[in-house]
Amino acid sequence: MQLRYTYRLYPDRDQRAALARLFGCVRVVFNDALERQNPVKASNKLLGSPKARTAQGPYQRVPKNTELSKALITEAKRTPQREWLAQVSSVPLQQALRDLDKAWKAHEDSKSGKRKGAKVGAPRFKSRRDNTQSARFTNNAKWKITAPGKLSLPRVGQIKVVWSRELPSTPTSVTVIKDAADRYFASFVVQTNADEVLPETTPEVGIDLGLSHFAVLSDGTKIANPRFLRRAERKLKRTQRALSRKTKGSNNRAKARRKVARAHVRMADARRNFHHKLSATLVRENQAIHVEDLSVQGLGRTRMAKSVHDAGWSAFVNMLQYKATRYGRSFSKVDRFLASSQTCSECWAIDGPKPLHVREWTCKACETTHDRDVNAARIVLAAGRADRSNACGGTVRPAA
Repeated sequence: MQLRYTYRLYPDRDQRAALARLFGCVRVVFNDALERQNPVKASNKLLGSPKARTAQGPYQRVPKNTELSKALITEAKRTPQREWLAQVSSVPLQQALRDLDKAWKAHEDSKSGKRKGAKVGAPRFKSRRDNTQSARFTNNAKWKITAPGKLSLPRVGQIKVVWSRELPSTPTSVTVIKDAADRYFASFVVQTNADEVLPETTPEVGIDLGLSHFAVLSDGTKIANPRFLRRAERKLKRTQRALSRKTKGSNNRAKARRKVARAHVRMADARRNFHHKLSATLVRENQAIHVEDLSVQGLGRTRMAKSVHDAGWSAFVNMLQYKATRYGRSFSKVDRFLASSQTCSECWAIDGPKPLHVREWTCKACETTHDRDVNAARIVLAAGRADRSNACGGTVRPAA
């Protein structure tokens, strides 16, 4: 499988200027290509689909990458308006055209139903004020990692890198990213090997995700919810108020904006670190992991929206899934309509719905007293085991 490894970069003043020039050239090529394609696609859309055309007129062919590359990069460098494109490597400029192709494909596949999930909008023009800017170098750009451990990029120079861990294999590309807090990162795409499979172990775990506790495991373990947003809320409000008082376009407003961005990235980094550590521990200690398939998008529209987004359930579950695949563990999502809070994990009787303030309940059939979250985690574990048994052709039986 392919993984992405990200490292912090510390460019000097000249390298920052070179990277700003590179980001600007990438943005201009992307916008120029989009400006050429938009009228053609809009004209074709008015004619309707080829099978059910409602207007007369021929379809126009959308310019392809080779034509756009020749017109917007090779030939544009010879014009006074775009001669500064020659000051940067041409590979990131060509990658910008490929990114535009992918964006159009995602939009069209989303409309036709080939792409599952939420609808994807059409590509939009990039702005110099975008919070995140990036440029991607492939191997034919002749970038390299030098002997002192620096990242050498064409037309930029050798940038200092903090190598927090070793790359497992030779990367196929590197993307240089500047985030809203003016931090620089190098993101490498690498192919991982199959020798990372962990030794088999016996335990299996069911996980019930929540807000009072971030996660409750089927063995009774309760993991506290750090509530990173709630803890940082006072500082975020203070920095945002300071930003709102600054004059638009002033240097003080730019400094205040960076303070707000840094407060947000510190909170996001802490949450991501918590998710990584917890998911790694669960994958390392359990052979099979079962979680409930929550509708985070739906819960994000309720009065609990801030707490739901603060917990970051989707990011955590995605980490569990790819780490389980990478290390040879089993991972499954049970049906989101499973009555985990209504079913007794001892006798399997459905006791009926309960309001959220009820944290303990007694089964009417077997008179067993349950902790609501621990019982739900055990039901998730049993359902996950039953799904695995069905997939393997075995018998289905409850497992508490």
